[in-house]
Amino acid sequence: MEITKVTNSIQMIGIEDKDIDLFEGQYVVPNGISYNSYVILDEKVVVMDTIDKRKQEEWFANLQKVLDGRKVDYLVISHLEPDHSASIQKLAEKYPDMKIIGNALTFKMLPQFCSVDFSQKQIIVKEGETIQIGKHILQFVMAPMVHWPEVMLTYEQTEKILFSADAFGRFGSLTEKEWTSEARRYYINIVGKYGAQVQTVLKKVENLEIQTICPLHGPSLTENLEKYLKLYHAWSSYEPEEKGVFIAYNSIYGNTKKAIQKLEQMLIEAGEQKVVAMDLAREDKAEAVAKAFQYSKMVLACPTYEGALFPDMENFLTRLQAKNYQKRTVAIIENGSWAPLAAQKIKEMLEPTKEIHIIEPIIQIKTSMSQENEEAMKKLVQNLTKG
Repeated sequence: MEITKVTNSIQMIGIEDKDIDLFEGQYVVPNGISYNSYVILDEKVVVMDTIDKRKQEEWFANLQKVLDGRKVDYLVISHLEPDHSASIQKLAEKYPDMKIIGNALTFKMLPQFCSVDFSQKQIIVKEGETIQIGKHILQFVMAPMVHWPEVMLTYEQTEKILFSADAFGRFGSLTEKEWTSEARRYYINIVGKYGAQVQTVLKKVENLEIQTICPLHGPSLTENLEKYLKLYHAWSSYEPEEKGVFIAYNSIYGNTKKAIQKLEQMLIEAGEQKVVAMDLAREDKAEAVAKAFQYSKMVLACPTYEGALFPDMENFLTRLQAKNYQKRTVAIIENGSWAPLAAQKIKEMLEPTKEIHIIEPIIQIKTSMSQENEEAMKKLVQNLTKG
């Protein structure tokens, strides 16, 4: 990947990984992901985070090109997850006089990721403290549990740049123009559990004059920053991003799918502007979780399977629980040939969630849609489209 100029004195030297199939061992990334790292060239040279060992050699080549013979004076560690910390030890070995900047928890955890004693190299910073490296002044903002406990952001006061760690990150290539869908999928699935902590950090940075956001994944953000901040506020406060109905379903022999197709048609005819359906057995569950958070209403449709939920639905609901799904209206459609139990199991799995309104009627299909089911679905559509 080419070196990218953020400003005249700040370069992005990270690498795109287009060979990876699963990020964090579970999230499909058909367009890959970037591991971002930045260099600030001033009286002192500062590297902002390292990258994953998968692309370590390419990263070092970029670093050498940008340094043009200079040495690294400081490394700032924003986040210790291995996709950002895997090259710390090699960098420290190459520049033995380099100091490492982090918070107290950074250095408590660092021995888990490096086998070298950095106690003589560490500079421990606290909330709001600054370090001047020439014209540039680095101000540190603690961001615990966004989404690891040691995370911190760095605000560069002179050029008004927020180095945001994993916040405002995105799956995919840096060249992709569309930001929101892959940023939503990234945020909800990776950071989504920690909405309260994200809200705290948003309040910390709201009075900073930010012109550029530089995350550890995805492109730097330079225009219409209010859009990104607004989305992060919605996601982290668990408010629906937009009005609409998301339908998550499983279908064994196609009968539940036919019911969903009928429901989609009826919702659209009733004036619902946004209706999105996903087959949980065939489509990306991480994307399904993101869609559940995106829209204000959700329909869960599932056959009973061995006296329980179809496995993909159970997996989906477990993911929603883990990411603090809340503040939504939910409708339920179950299918079962002799002992329908899916609705009961769905309600049990939704019990731990907050502010979930289950809307009536719950539709019980026995093998295939009946006239009685269709009449009940009309009533369900009326209730779903109110307000």
